[in-house]
Amino acid sequence: MSTSPEATSQRSRRLPGDLAMWFFILAELTVFAILILAFAATQMLNPQLFSESRAALDSSIGLALTLSLLTSGLFAALAVEQVREARSGRATLLLLAALGSSCVYVVLKLNEYSHLAGLGLGMEHNTFFTLYWILTGFHFLHVLLGMVILGWLAMRCRRGAYGPDEHSGLESGVLYWHMVDMVWVLLFPLVYVLR
Repeated sequence: MSTSPEATSQRSRRLPGDLAMWFFILAELTVFAILILAFAATQMLNPQLFSESRAALDSSIGLALTLSLLTSGLFAALAVEQVREARSGRATLLLLAALGSSCVYVVLKLNEYSHLAGLGLGMEHNTFFTLYWILTGFHFLHVLLGMVILGWLAMRCRRGAYGPDEHSGLESGVLYWHMVDMVWVLLFPLVYVLR
């Protein structure tokens, strides 16, 4: 089922999702921006400490974490497109695929946390690891919330709650998930790569 050119034009003129979600995302991005700036400024003051501490992290794990979140974000975006085309069944499968890909992130991140804790590189080890645990831990909590949202969206989509004319709730949830992706795309080079 295709949408009319008039409906497509109207959709392209409106902001996707709910305005309240946009305010929430902006507030969360502000908090992340403050944390990221604190990390970057502290790194400038202690470049050697940060370089030596960063060597304990595996950048290939960081890359795998990035790919899992970006893949999940792609599946979620495709789900929105399927709902716009009145294909709720396909959208449900894509949302479940997004949830599955995010599970890869969670497993990898928990393994990394366990490894670092086993090496004694906890929050109190040094300034780098204090900021590492705060930044990535705060982001990890957002991932968990996002997974709950993806699961809820998949359940509602399966029940036919969204259609071509009413899917702002789905868009809002997917917008939140894209925020989680975007923040990680900034954190990955900052925490794992930049010297």
